[in-house]
Amino acid sequence: MPNMRMDKNPMPEQAPDVRNKNFLEVTTGYTPEMAVDEANRCLNCKHKPCMNGCPVSVKIPEFISLMKNGDFEGAYQKIKETNALPAICGRVCPQEKQCEAQCVRGIKGEPVGIGRLERFAADYHMANCEDEVSIPEPNGKKVAVVGSGPSGLTVAGDLAKMGYKVTVYEAFHTAGGVLMYGIPEFRLPKDIVQKEISNLKKMGVDIETNVVIGRTLTVDELFNEMGYDAVYIGSGAGLPKFMGIEGESLNGVYSANEFLTRINLMKGYKFPEYDTPVYVGKNVAVLGGGNVAMDAARCAKRLGAENVYIIYRRGREELPARAEEVEHAEQEGIIFKLLQNPVKILGNEDGWVTGMEVIHMELGEPDESGRRRPVPVKGSEEVLEMDTVVVSIGQSPNPLIRQTTEGLETNNRGCIIADEVGKTTKAKVYAGGDVVTGAATVILAMGAGKKAAEAIDKELRG
Repeated sequence: MPNMRMDKNPMPEQAPDVRNKNFLEVTTGYTPEMAVDEANRCLNCKHKPCMNGCPVSVKIPEFISLMKNGDFEGAYQKIKETNALPAICGRVCPQEKQCEAQCVRGIKGEPVGIGRLERFAADYHMANCEDEVSIPEPNGKKVAVVGSGPSGLTVAGDLAKMGYKVTVYEAFHTAGGVLMYGIPEFRLPKDIVQKEISNLKKMGVDIETNVVIGRTLTVDELFNEMGYDAVYIGSGAGLPKFMGIEGESLNGVYSANEFLTRINLMKGYKFPEYDTPVYVGKNVAVLGGGNVAMDAARCAKRLGAENVYIIYRRGREELPARAEEVEHAEQEGIIFKLLQNPVKILGNEDGWVTGMEVIHMELGEPDESGRRRPVPVKGSEEVLEMDTVVVSIGQSPNPLIRQTTEGLETNNRGCIIADEVGKTTKAKVYAGGDVVTGAATVILAMGAGKKAAEAIDKELRG
């Protein structure tokens, strides 16, 4: 009999006043008993509406049915049939807007905790089972993948299963892309990312770090000198945007990209054990309202800032971040200054940030995005005392690859133009993820990688 409980099994987590002082994972995961109980909330709908919301087509009712019977390893293997990174997706995917948004149980209560069950299955496998990786018969063709983020790792894994020799080129010294440098340890432990990457290496995927495509090698050199049959570009959107206001060049102003990279990939949170200091001071302002802004604010709090502010020009209903991330930030003491917009950043004679002038906003008519446009309220300016400012208003693709590759067209946002399967305007070059769409989610990047892998295989096999 299904469990007709209306709400999900709550996710165990550290207490807010404890976790905001450490970088350990916030949520600690279901117990086996909780996982089985939550799995029994699934009605195993005939038409499987939840699958319609999954960009990588995980067989959700099937893996949940296995969990109902306590076959956790079987559930994991079912997920792995279509998802190369289940431990990661179970933690950072916005399930509430995807698979869980389609769940029938969500009509009169909360949907089944699909993401929590996916995470449990992956964690169970990592703790109790050894990966058995079979290397397929080589087909004699090889593909280069630019970038080792979620899109690149997905296309590499799928092509390796088909017999291709795949080499992934990563600009940083550690593979993983945004999974390593962009998402904090307390949301996505780095050893989990590296475990998933090690499985790809066992399948024969080579990963070359410290290689900047466009400088160390060009796309054309990958074809002409290295002999690759196809190239996939999954280099992400790592070029930060700024507001263009006075004071952004002061000491103490970071882009969110730099701030999180110093903390995550360069282990700034372990200073002085790792020689990567990250200055925060007493008062920190994070400009923006997305998931990256929440990550930056919560990191600043953990690094010792007394007051951390999210400054966002719209209201709470318009915050683009996941509801869970906003809730966790509030619990941890992050202060939300909504309907406010920075006017300029103030500094002292030594060039360091001392404050910020903001103006209050009110919401007017909807703009092209459908959200109500923020309008300044005349005479409402005020000055906030500040030591550090983190700008988190979006990112765009680095122009290096497009500037060094003839025949590769981009749009007015600097994103590579590609069709629905990732095929670009240059022969045998495919692209996907944030480098095509602009900054988006991990799972959408993975979905793009899966489609591109199928298209590359179809083209190379004729």
